[in-house]
Amino acid sequence: MCGIVGIVGTSPVSQALYDGLTVIQHRGQDAAGIVTISDNKFRMRKANGLVKDVFHTRHMLRLTGDIGIGHVRYPTAGTSSSSEAQPFYANSPYGISLAHNGNLTNAEELTQWIYNTARRHVNTSSDSELLLNIFAHELQQTDKLDLLPEDIFNAVANVHTIARGAYAAVALIIGKGLVAFRDPYGIRPLVFGKRETEQGTEYMVASESVALDACDFEFIRDVAPGEAIFISEDGQLFSKQCAQNPTYNPCIFEFVYFARPDSTMDKMSVYGSRVEMGVALGKKIARDWEDLDIDVVIPIPETSCDIALQIAQELDIPYRQGFVKNRYVGRTFIMPGQAQRKKSVRQKLNAINTEFKGKNVLLVDDSIVRGTTSEQIITMARNAGAKKVYFASAAPEVRFPNVYGIDMPSANELVAHGRELEDICELIGADKLIFQDLEDLISAVGHSNKDIKAFETSVFSGSYITNDIDHDYLTQLDAVRNNTTKENTDKEADSIIDLHNEGAE
Repeated sequence: MCGIVGIVGTSPVSQALYDGLTVIQHRGQDAAGIVTISDNKFRMRKANGLVKDVFHTRHMLRLTGDIGIGHVRYPTAGTSSSSEAQPFYANSPYGISLAHNGNLTNAEELTQWIYNTARRHVNTSSDSELLLNIFAHELQQTDKLDLLPEDIFNAVANVHTIARGAYAAVALIIGKGLVAFRDPYGIRPLVFGKRETEQGTEYMVASESVALDACDFEFIRDVAPGEAIFISEDGQLFSKQCAQNPTYNPCIFEFVYFARPDSTMDKMSVYGSRVEMGVALGKKIARDWEDLDIDVVIPIPETSCDIALQIAQELDIPYRQGFVKNRYVGRTFIMPGQAQRKKSVRQKLNAINTEFKGKNVLLVDDSIVRGTTSEQIITMARNAGAKKVYFASAAPEVRFPNVYGIDMPSANELVAHGRELEDICELIGADKLIFQDLEDLISAVGHSNKDIKAFETSVFSGSYITNDIDHDYLTQLDAVRNNTTKENTDKEADSIIDLHNEGAE
């Protein structure tokens, strides 16, 4: 999972890009990068680490220019090497830099296509670099020095016919402008907005609307599935639907876990969706667990707080904050290593003993993925004095790998894969366990936008919307992920080719 931003401004944009990346830091903690254009040259800084650690004053001063893009990364394929931090760069045609959120499901096929057909070289194992080179190749087919918006839209249309999977991308073209486009299923989110200045209109695209808010941009709308947005360097806005049969199938896990509650994506409020999840799950608990003596409802912060509050109201049971979160430890789900993930749970949460002692507690979390965190938290609750610990998940059982940009690479890592409810309950150490029904989750997320007829729900259902995923693919993906190290390094990116990387020390 990653986050992207892009701005075409009337004044230097580096600070706004930094601010935008900071508020979508939750989408990726592995690496960060910004590219701007100044004096017809790319100015680049990218490295492993959080936004606040990657960009220092000296870097920001070098990122000059009124147009730029940014990226925060968590690796779902390849490695966490700083050489794979984004944005990526291709010098031909024109000079293009691209950042990408998602995952291409036909990456192996595309690697061969790029070499045999496009005659281009890819220097990393990142599918984002593949996407960049596909786009670059299609632009090159126009054989024009002066690109028209229609030429760019034709290139994106061709990308849609070649690349499969999930992708929301933003790209800079030297001397032309900024391009943003979304896959024909709309799996990964993408929004854009504008703000008026004395010098004229500025435009911004981002993974979540909260980035627009942080930079004082007015939300215009979501980029539609298959659509491309082109904003010229002089601030002219163009858009076109570039896919033949686009459909809305946004990733439902964005609303369960990833996105910030103050974001709105595809006309659906993340906060509102989580409130509705709590209502639905509360009704199910009241129906199926009417014999249980629950004394208190306690969320596992922070995603589940709004959900737990609604459950407590449905059950007419006290809601309490029983855990204190250390905000200086990252999100355990997206940490790049199981050992680090296990260690971080104790560092991240601490129980308030008085809220547990002698009580039957209902713990609420947004989901259960590997089960590691749930098991440790249940143990913490018992150590704090809880008599019984019941556990409720606002999402259904995560039984299948995700291939569209979420780091759930192996079915064997998923606690619910191949197991029944009682087995999962025993493994995590709960006295009782309940999951949200998939139909209720879909209804909760889609309640504010009835135009969305279907969601990407593969992690729960095993049904992959792109219709190109089979057992062999999942087996191969599992092997690749298991053979790839994801340990962070302290090394900064060293370019083989001088890309005017202004981050070089």
